[in-house]
Amino acid sequence: MRFSLLLSSAMIFVVMLFQSSVTSGVENSFARPNILIVTVDDMNCDSVGAFGCELAGTTPNIDQLAARGMRYQFAHVQVGNCYPSRNVMFSGRYPHNTGVEGFYQVKDPNYPHLVDAMKAGGYFVGIRGKASHSTPYQPYAWDADLSVIDGKKQDVKNADSYYVSTRRGIEMAKAAGKPFCLNVNISDPHKPFFGINSKGKLVDDKNVPSHVFESSEVPIPGFLFDHPDVRLELAHYYSSVRRADDCFAATMKALTESGQADNTVIMFLSDHGMPLPFAKTALWHHSTHTPWIVCWPGVTKPGYVDRKHMISAVDLMPTVLEIAGIEAPDGFDGHSFLPTIQGKSQDDREAVYKVYNENSGGNRSPMRSVETKKYGYLFNPWVDGKRSFATATKGTMTYRAMQKLAATDPEIAARLNLFDHGVREELYDYESDPNALNNLIDDPKYAAVLTKLRGTMRQFMEESKDPVLEVFDQREDDVRVSAYVDRVQAVSDERRQKRRKQRSPKTQRKQNVNLFDLQLPESVQQGQAVEVVINHKLTKELGKQDFHVTLKNAQGDRVDRKVVQAAGKGSLKVPFKLPADFQSAAIMVSVFVGKDYQSNLLHKTNGPVSVKK
Repeated sequence: MRFSLLLSSAMIFVVMLFQSSVTSGVENSFARPNILIVTVDDMNCDSVGAFGCELAGTTPNIDQLAARGMRYQFAHVQVGNCYPSRNVMFSGRYPHNTGVEGFYQVKDPNYPHLVDAMKAGGYFVGIRGKASHSTPYQPYAWDADLSVIDGKKQDVKNADSYYVSTRRGIEMAKAAGKPFCLNVNISDPHKPFFGINSKGKLVDDKNVPSHVFESSEVPIPGFLFDHPDVRLELAHYYSSVRRADDCFAATMKALTESGQADNTVIMFLSDHGMPLPFAKTALWHHSTHTPWIVCWPGVTKPGYVDRKHMISAVDLMPTVLEIAGIEAPDGFDGHSFLPTIQGKSQDDREAVYKVYNENSGGNRSPMRSVETKKYGYLFNPWVDGKRSFATATKGTMTYRAMQKLAATDPEIAARLNLFDHGVREELYDYESDPNALNNLIDDPKYAAVLTKLRGTMRQFMEESKDPVLEVFDQREDDVRVSAYVDRVQAVSDERRQKRRKQRSPKTQRKQNVNLFDLQLPESVQQGQAVEVVINHKLTKELGKQDFHVTLKNAQGDRVDRKVVQAAGKGSLKVPFKLPADFQSAAIMVSVFVGKDYQSNLLHKTNGPVSVKK
């Protein structure tokens, strides 16, 4: 295992480092490959045909990518829920080293993000969907948020919209004279599933998959049970998997039509397992096992399956940087697996470290796991005899069926108890028991395996400076373990309370509607000055406030940004200058008032204003 854990002291230094370390130089950027990272939400690895799905026809287009490229048999994400999982991908660090352990952003992160690195290395970076999940602090990181096209927010469940977004991103990169690094995040099969709500009621759905599966034909995962409600939910889940495949096909169509497919590295993976009990928001095998495919024309061997190396999401950013020819900074927890993409052998790929901390509601349920190709060991400090597991998968039809059946079925009652209350430690032979049904933690035949995996976990914790180490070493002391979880839950509660206070209620938003207005010229001249006038009426209680003023092109991409301050009533004149080679036919101006975007008092956008050549 290799870890370099020295955090960069200043972001400015990091950016300068990137700019000076591009091996081929921005001038020769088109000699470097484009990067297209496609993720799907909440898709089990075994829902993909190429990864052994028992149901035929779930992912014909994703399977085609696997046939053209290579796939990893032992690939995992670090986290079982989406927000922190994606931050691991784009930071190369575990959540305890980014501060993003749950569903919140971190201001002014002191580590480089994939966007910073790729932009400094001469790439155009764009994202479709999950922008806040994929950026430590929004909203001014990506060159383009392709979730909004020509002022219209794209339908996250509509396949054609992914074609439009991908095509636009490629076009914008070409206009900028740069290779592209695009992250296309497909919403399916995240809930709501196709044609059904959380209560199990059928609903109209305009986005119909190319194939709809029936309850009678779906396979039942080994970690669940056969029941009409489970079958119904799974049928809509698998139909949503097929719709994700339709969206993927649309994305590939845009890439193919661009003529740049032969010079584009495609990475495909899921952010974690299916949104049902014993998968999402946990760390069992099916929680994190991801269908990772890499297709690099001329480099990857078509149809090849890597059954030797273990890779994980923390390795994604280091790998992308090496593919792009950009020197990696210090501080990564992961390391590049480029040699394995090239068909070579690589050491230190025998185990992955997985973490879970907090759900979208701020409930802390810390877990840690080490998984090898055969075994998995889990440490669950949240289990203290008084807590019940808080997770979104309890809102499913499957969980409610489990509750109902538990009254008369002892086996299901035991599964429900494990899910709700857990056990402190777990050990599984995933090679023979991938569904984690037989906990071997007390089996003397596996004592040596347990000792080894505990040691492996401790090494990961030490090297990554995981704060859970303090209770891992005291894991038999219920009082200390429970006190630790109480402490981290209190931190989460305090953070959420602070965020609630910072947010302005809707009634206050309505009162703020007249805090300022914008005045823009009727037209502007290429290469000339542009003056934005802000007429403000700030109350005495608000005091002096920051006005964040952003000049954008017609596609909504930032051209320039300034922050000015004002108090009371008056006018601000904010000067900009359009570049002499400005290509857009129009400009837009966005302004928000407040310390940051998340707690802004008012946000307005005016335009478009035509640009004369």
